[in-house]
This record gives sequence, structure tokens and C-alpha cells, in this order.
Amino acid sequence: MPRGSLSLIEFPADDPERARRFWSGLLDVELKPRDQDSEGEGWQTGLGEPALGVHLRGRGPGDSFSLPYFNVSDLADALKRVQALGGTVVHPGERWAICKDSEGTPFALAQAKPVD
Repeated sequence: MPRGSLSLIEFPADDPERARRFWSGLLDVELKPRDQDSEGEGWQTGLGEPALGVHLRGRGPGDSFSLPYFNVSDLADALKRVQALGGTVVHPGERWAICKDSEGTPFALAQAKPVD
């Protein structure tokens, strides 16, 4: 996997069922319920990258606008680099984190799965 590859594009929705119908119909994909323990709330495509996700709109930076997730090999190190480069870490986590770039645009980083 290339460094910083796009792993997920997340779309918040006021009406998740309507959004699921839209994206499923447009892209001919199935959005299945996520495993809340490992993937959080909402629905997501299964195989292939980048995955497409839909979740109920909320108030956070990842809840109000579409949000690209980028795979990184070391999430903790990447979060340090975000801050060193003038960005901010909005919601740190062990598997993923929501950040803002130096211009205030939200994005997310995801811990890449180890290659077997």
C-alpha cells in the first residue's frame, strides 16, 4: 500500500437511509452496517479501497462535511507530524484520528493494517 493512500471517504447524512440509497444507486455498491467496535457507527462498503461510508450527521468536523481518511503506517507519529506542520488533532484515537490541516480543513488518518 502506498504511503498515505486513501482508505475511506465518509459522508454525513441528515437521512442516512436516503444517503445509503443515493450512494448505493449511484456507485452500484452495498453499504452494510459497520462493526461498531472496530469501525464506529454507520454503514460502509466492504472490500476494496477506498471504502465509502455513511453516518448520521453530527456536530464534529467529521460529522458535518465529507471526510477523506488516509492510511498511515504509524498513527502516533503521523499525529505528531500534523501538529509540527501547523495542523491540529481534533479527535485522537488508537485506530483513527480526526485532524485539520494548516488551513483548517478536516481530514482523518487511519492506522494501516499490518501486511502479513
